[in-house]
Amino acid sequence: MDTLVGQRMRIAELGGKRVAIWGFGREGRAALAALREHYPAQLFTLFCAAAEIDAARAFDPSLAVIGSEPDAATLAGFDVVVKSPGISAYKPELLAAQARGTTVCSGTALWFAENPDAQVIAVTGTKGKSTTSAMLAHLARSLGVRTALAGNIGLPLLELRNQHADLWVIELSSFQTAEAGALVLGVVTSLYEEHLDWHGSRERYVADKLRLAEVSRQVLVNALQPHLLERTQAHPHRLLFGQPQGWHVADGFIRRGSQNVFPLGQLAAPGLHNALNACAALAALAAVDVDALAAAPALGSFRPLPHRLQPLGERAGFHWVNDSISTTPQATLAALQSLPGRVVTVLVGGHDRGLDWTPFVEAMRAAPPHAIICMGSNGGRIEAALRAGDVSRAVMRVDDLASAVSEARASTPQGGVILLSPGAPSFDQFKDYAQRGRRFAELAGFDGAAIAGIDGLGVG
Repeated sequence: MDTLVGQRMRIAELGGKRVAIWGFGREGRAALAALREHYPAQLFTLFCAAAEIDAARAFDPSLAVIGSEPDAATLAGFDVVVKSPGISAYKPELLAAQARGTTVCSGTALWFAENPDAQVIAVTGTKGKSTTSAMLAHLARSLGVRTALAGNIGLPLLELRNQHADLWVIELSSFQTAEAGALVLGVVTSLYEEHLDWHGSRERYVADKLRLAEVSRQVLVNALQPHLLERTQAHPHRLLFGQPQGWHVADGFIRRGSQNVFPLGQLAAPGLHNALNACAALAALAAVDVDALAAAPALGSFRPLPHRLQPLGERAGFHWVNDSISTTPQATLAALQSLPGRVVTVLVGGHDRGLDWTPFVEAMRAAPPHAIICMGSNGGRIEAALRAGDVSRAVMRVDDLASAVSEARASTPQGGVILLSPGAPSFDQFKDYAQRGRRFAELAGFDGAAIAGIDGLGVG
């Protein structure tokens, strides 16, 4: 069954239509502002959470605000529904309304329709898409290319309406890949199991993620992932990173073929996966005829993104690392692999989406960290899997993040690393991964607000 979004309507086509906006997060507010800019007097309806009603009315007093989720009959009463990314395109209500003639689109789809001639590199992937996108923009700007950085990374595209850039670097989640218009280049950094609650199945998640390739003139994919290679082999202009003939990592360097280009020791973002992200960014630049070799030295001045293997510093004799963005077991494994030879206590667990933790358990049996503290709604399931797998190191179970940090302080020797890399979403206890990461920083003794900014968003 197809996703609903992907219908790229011009904002000019919405005049006089019955239009609803579903969602009052940052994407929803950006869509409302764009629509109101074009249609100062038109009536729009907003569906939001009950707790958001007052804020929505203050944001736009002329809105019709409904503080509950719409049903199929209600949605079918609109010509167009502009939905936020977090609302699944496979909701039965949306499918039923579409069958009755309602058009469903999004802020991302509206932006692409408004900017058909933009030079866009869109980046997706289960992991690595945010860092790769930010690296790409940073490297392009180091050569004087006027570059926009926006999308799922934290800045809705419609907030940049009417702005010009020579190159648009847009991060797209699996919720948004069906919304993209024509691309100069699509980049897929990795492909694992995730967001099954939104997509409904692993196969649908993979298919939705790879819709990016369908609209990409060229597609750049990770050569180290056989499944990704298999699924993209039919693309007529496929490029690869991570293989010896091109941009890859070997012998302590980022290399292009046999040429050493950048020493890994000078890369501020730690871990092999971040070195591969850098390879993806450099290969993407080369694919759009930007001098990647000339840009490569700027990797040394790239600032790692918050909540992504972010070294917070030392407090009370422990080194603290915030990897709250980790929402799959594979991401947690990558985080642990980035700290070789260190004494590490890792905090895992959160919202339970039913992902398979077997590969994590097998890796922990072979090379366990100092301690594993399981927390959150799936903490019990992870603990049980680790104990059933006979993992030799200390495995503990607590209820929440505060208890996990307290237990980590008691269990970790001085000089050790306390790593938050949950391998699960935050929704059981927090609004999002960023709130979880800020709270971790505060529990560790740092300023949670000070660690949260992403450099380079917008046009620069």
